[in-house]
Amino acid sequence: MKIYFANGLFSQADRMFNEVVVDKIRKISDDIEVYLPQENGDINDKTKFADSIKIAEEDNKELLTSDLVVAVLDGEIIDVGVASEIGLAFGKEIPILGLFTDLRQHGAENPEKIAAVAEIGENPFQYVNTYTIGLIKLNGKVVNNIDTLLQEIAKKL
Repeated sequence: MKIYFANGLFSQADRMFNEVVVDKIRKISDDIEVYLPQENGDINDKTKFADSIKIAEEDNKELLTSDLVVAVLDGEIIDVGVASEIGLAFGKEIPILGLFTDLRQHGAENPEKIAAVAEIGENPFQYVNTYTIGLIKLNGKVVNNIDTLLQEIAKKL
């Protein structure tokens, strides 16, 4: 199975997170191949130059030959590149697993948190674009932790 791993890759924190999660995915089975864009030095060694067409061609080639897309949804907004990758995967009917680990989702049963939603400026939950989430759910699933992500990937083998 070939997996395309979609997340931001421009901060050291994102790159380290990506490496950790992808390492765990690769350890599930020798039958899993993961494309992690930051490992493609032809387009993502930022001391070099790759134009927008080269980047799109390289990443599209890998995404369109994948059996599954893992899309990290964390951040104040979904990374714009990840949103594009979700859209392309959806359009090509490639299953998507969204990973949304934002801790603000905890306590969904807490009546005080639920009541706070009704007060302007007091929503204690992280907003994620519902259209993008809908695209994922139409052809996949959203999970909220790495262990569940790994279990869902293992089910697809």
